[in-house]
Amino acid sequence: MASQLTEQRMDAGFDAQDLRDEGGSSAVYAFDFQRPDRIAKSQLRSIHVLHENFVRSIVSSLSAYLRTYVVVNLISVEQVSYAEFLDRLPSPSCMACLDLKPFEGSAVLEINPSLVFPILEILLGGSGKIALNIQREVTEIEHELMEGLLRILLQDLREAWRPVAHLEFAVHSRDPEPQFVRVMAPTEAVVAVSIEMKLGESSGLINMAMPSLMMKMMRQKFDQQWSVRRTEPNAEEQQKAFSLIQESSVEIDARLDGAAIRTAELLRLKPGDVLMFDLPVQSPAHVLLNGRRQFHGQVVSTGRKRGIVLDNVDWS
Repeated sequence: MASQLTEQRMDAGFDAQDLRDEGGSSAVYAFDFQRPDRIAKSQLRSIHVLHENFVRSIVSSLSAYLRTYVVVNLISVEQVSYAEFLDRLPSPSCMACLDLKPFEGSAVLEINPSLVFPILEILLGGSGKIALNIQREVTEIEHELMEGLLRILLQDLREAWRPVAHLEFAVHSRDPEPQFVRVMAPTEAVVAVSIEMKLGESSGLINMAMPSLMMKMMRQKFDQQWSVRRTEPNAEEQQKAFSLIQESSVEIDARLDGAAIRTAELLRLKPGDVLMFDLPVQSPAHVLLNGRRQFHGQVVSTGRKRGIVLDNVDWS
């Protein structure tokens, strides 16, 4: 029998739609036809993991280059329009436009002024520990001083991307004003990466924007890398790992903590002297593996030897 669209069925359909709008189980997603190049959330998570590796690399690289302690944290990895990304940036700022060879298109790297000027102070022999609030454009000479730091950032970024794609990041232009950097259309979707960096009392953000369309083209490579990352080791690989650690040695110490003695008293000790530990008989002993406390137990006698019975395990 053919189905007929009656007025009652139309009313029932609208009622069901109203229920969903009021918080029903059916999810409704808005689709922006101006930004069809958005990538999947699963791929965005993979990009987040990739830039976590990048952050770990630049911690050691920048600390060695600046010869000071640097704290770096990945704040966010998200999809926004290029116009939204530019609106978040301070003005003026230190911006570099990057080529993404062998792919077409460009990326943008921005370093907040709150980081640029303390870094310049360190490069010129200062300590960089005092926060500087300087609101001006970076001069050409200062840009040249920042080239070394940019080179380190791009090298670590290239190594972080190597498991997915052999990208070559190269600076092709610089501009102090974010609104003048028109390397992409304002409505084009980009993957925006925000990294917080702390240097003494100064802190600021390092922001990057890469075209989502390029990420979308590499989706298969991301999926392959993610599947390899989650592969469980087979029996042969496990046996190989066990054979490598089989000959490892572990030092075990059992200690009764609590007693203390001055250095002068230690130097005056003679054979026959008695030391008072001031510990109850039932006091627990601590067992250390390679100097790290792992177990608790009770000291016992086993013939002419002393032993320890483990009570619990502390792997923290």
